[in-house]
Amino acid sequence: MKAFVFPGQGAQFVGMGKDLYEGNAQAHDLFEQANEVLGFRITDLMFNGTEDDLKQTRVTQPAVFLHSVVLALTMGNEFQPDMVAGHSLGEFSALTAAGVLPFEQGLKLVEARALAMQKACEAAPSTMAAILGLPDEKVEEICATIQGVCVPANYNCPGQVVISGEVEAVNTACEKFKEAGARRALPLKVGGAFHSPLMEPARAELAQAIDAAQFSTPRCPIYQNVDALPHTDPAEIKANLVKQLTAPVRWSHIVQNMIADGMTEAMELGPGKVLQGLIAKTSRDIVLSGKQ
Repeated sequence: MKAFVFPGQGAQFVGMGKDLYEGNAQAHDLFEQANEVLGFRITDLMFNGTEDDLKQTRVTQPAVFLHSVVLALTMGNEFQPDMVAGHSLGEFSALTAAGVLPFEQGLKLVEARALAMQKACEAAPSTMAAILGLPDEKVEEICATIQGVCVPANYNCPGQVVISGEVEAVNTACEKFKEAGARRALPLKVGGAFHSPLMEPARAELAQAIDAAQFSTPRCPIYQNVDALPHTDPAEIKANLVKQLTAPVRWSHIVQNMIADGMTEAMELGPGKVLQGLIAKTSRDIVLSGKQ
């Protein structure tokens, strides 16, 4: 069985999607449609901008979404997923590619998500850090002892968890992780504490946009971030998507569940190869590929 997986924020690079735009008429039209919907030429920033341009949350999220979804929509009969999943923002790409959301509506939700998250980041100084070489349980245990907001945010693969929270709390936790034998406890260059309680204002704002959107039944099961389980019911998908901003991304559990359900191949659609790397660390038996 073949899964298609979609990356999240952090996978972006200058020049992403340019070959697609120039070499495929359908892709060209979709990119131009996105420029119109967003009210600025995001393609200029994607193809010729600076790394700093692309790092702005309001640009990064629609850019990564666009790259992934346009790839899926222009694959024709090659896009035949038995299952789909996306990492954080990538869940919106997966939903759009699988037919839950029309292209324009998916893009508008991602724009709303990006603006709401940017606002929440500016409201409180916060950060994230990658913890390598400790079991999930140990990371959870240490986070629970920290004063202030500090929670596991991304379960990426066995031995790699990203934590999220207030700057001081995350810095204190990093010292404790090193004392506990972590191989690395590495602060990340991100705008804020994604997938933590500090994103509650963004979650509340995005919930209104998600509630108002029309969700359809996907063409195949989508494994969602909040519970790592396959879903096809539009109401369940919607409820899980609302919870996503303040809940951890259970990527390693998603991969394990897709393997248990018969996944033998996975293709990553979008910038970078991050998800292929994470899947390879979970199982060496999966045939991996990517399109960017």
